[in-house]
Amino acid sequence: MLEKISCECLILNDLLLKKHNTTFQVDSLIIFQDSIYMFEVKNYEGDYYYESERLYKTPNNEISNPLNQLNRSESLMRQLLYDLGYHLPIYASVIFINPEFTLYQAPRNLPFIFPTQVESVLKKMKSIPSKLNEKHKILANHLMSLHIKESPFTLVPPYNYDQLRKGITCAKCSSLSNTVAGNLCICKQCGYEEVVATAVMRNIKEFKLLFPNQKITTSIIHDWCKVVDSKKRIKRILEKNFTIVGVHRWAYYE
Repeated sequence: MLEKISCECLILNDLLLKKHNTTFQVDSLIIFQDSIYMFEVKNYEGDYYYESERLYKTPNNEISNPLNQLNRSESLMRQLLYDLGYHLPIYASVIFINPEFTLYQAPRNLPFIFPTQVESVLKKMKSIPSKLNEKHKILANHLMSLHIKESPFTLVPPYNYDQLRKGITCAKCSSLSNTVAGNLCICKQCGYEEVVATAVMRNIKEFKLLFPNQKITTSIIHDWCKVVDSKKRIKRILEKNFTIVGVHRWAYYE
């Protein structure tokens, strides 16, 4: 989306950086001659409302306010740039890209860019006077060199099966707030919907990653997914996607 900007600028996406032993992520960063624009990109879908500095998915499910993450990342980025010898002003915004997203009661002074505003914002950015020099390229290269390729969040501490909370994580927001309604898994946190069979298969991949030596059985996957009530349903999904080995209580899937 931001690649549509045709003026003289440098665009860096998906940066994972560290300042004061604190890791922070920047979805998109655009370096102009005299300024830097930062964007926290959200793909929320459905109806939301803003109240008392909190964000809710209707009817009343509170979710993390992306403004908090934006402010944190902006502050850390400003400190990092200062340490590198740069004093460019930073303009940070949360950009909602899904046309099916609606936010009610949002104060007009919040740095939110809504789907209907994206094109006009891009046009304004194209008109920003900008002529880059070697110093800007050095800054971009420096930030890319500081990018953490292996996220510290992926470092897994010692664990065992009984310690872990069971359930199906949401494919969008990663919460364990999924419930099953008919053929769908519905996240109570963000409202995302996913076909049950797809969600179960995704959960099986996570299980195999965490427990590579554990055999895949109907009982273990039923317990792991938790919110799928029927063992028969789990069994049908396994039979459709795996090969059964053994019979009766010794049966497992590969």
